[in-house]
Amino acid sequence: MHVGFVVNPVAGMGGRVGLKGTDGKVAEAVARGAEPRAPDRARRALERLAAVAPEARVSTAADPMGERLVRKAGFEPVRVVDPFDGAAPDTTETTAEHTACVVEAFVGGDDPVDLVLFVGGDGTAADVGAALERTDAETPMLGVPAGVKVYSSVFAVSPEDAAEVAASFSRTERREVVDIDEDAYREGEVHPELRAVARVPVADDLQSSKQTASGTVESLAEGVAADIREREGEGVAFVLGPGSTVGEIKAELGFEPSPIGVDVWRDGAVVVRDGTEAEILDALGEENVIVVSPIGGQGFVFGRGNPQLSPAVIRRCDLRIVASRTKLDDVRALRVDTDDPDLDAELAGWVRVRVGKFETRMMKIV
Repeated sequence: MHVGFVVNPVAGMGGRVGLKGTDGKVAEAVARGAEPRAPDRARRALERLAAVAPEARVSTAADPMGERLVRKAGFEPVRVVDPFDGAAPDTTETTAEHTACVVEAFVGGDDPVDLVLFVGGDGTAADVGAALERTDAETPMLGVPAGVKVYSSVFAVSPEDAAEVAASFSRTERREVVDIDEDAYREGEVHPELRAVARVPVADDLQSSKQTASGTVESLAEGVAADIREREGEGVAFVLGPGSTVGEIKAELGFEPSPIGVDVWRDGAVVVRDGTEAEILDALGEENVIVVSPIGGQGFVFGRGNPQLSPAVIRRCDLRIVASRTKLDDVRALRVDTDDPDLDAELAGWVRVRVGKFETRMMKIV
């Protein structure tokens, strides 16, 4: 097996600092104190690949797009593609053209790769998919999820799962590569756009495309909001996650929600609106509760679209999961991908999900 491995080094940087994405926002993310997320996700995938497929042949891109990480994992690259012509950028920021150059080199020549394994989000997936389409290559692609918005069904569930799929797949199917307008997304509007159709390894550990419909949630929102109001005066910080389901709860509490942001409510008032990780942490007290809804069609509770809810935030809070019955009917299990494997393991298991004014359903986090 010959794997082409490429990293978007700035993927996901905008998430925890409240930017909802990093396209065109790298400098602002850095100014807000953001730290790279993709290199650690890449490391985890490569370490697992080395464990399950030590015989794999790996080609990669010059740093900051993969070479050092590949060598550190124990692989000697078959070849290193240099999209910078020997003049690597002073920062970690790279472009769609750099990604395209690497992918085209992977699938061309006398020794093409069997799989393009990339680390990034939907924007990176679109760049990889477009490059494969331009070359008419039938080479499959597989994503290690590292972005803020991960709508496409070309990603594995986690970095480790990506390595497992890469090492064991035996067939592929065509799947959609979808990206959205980040500026519109920051305003709370989701406009998915089909960017490519690519071959993707078939495995259970691939996420399905995000579904935007979540069913009726009025009675659910009414019940949860009533429970929150009962705690007024006790100093409990309710960390209210993004999305339409929790947005209905925010509206029931009487304030205009930030549609894709995280708000903090305490004692009858909003104390943080559209908060960053740091702002949320500053607002927490002795007792804190996260209220979050899984992504429809995927089942992710943490790790897709809500990176502000970092491991540091999650560990200081009790967890309340809410969802419409319709949304849960579309998922087999719930998932988490917090960037902290130990926390992911702690969260795994059966949990009670609020599905109505009084009703609950048991679901398993896997």
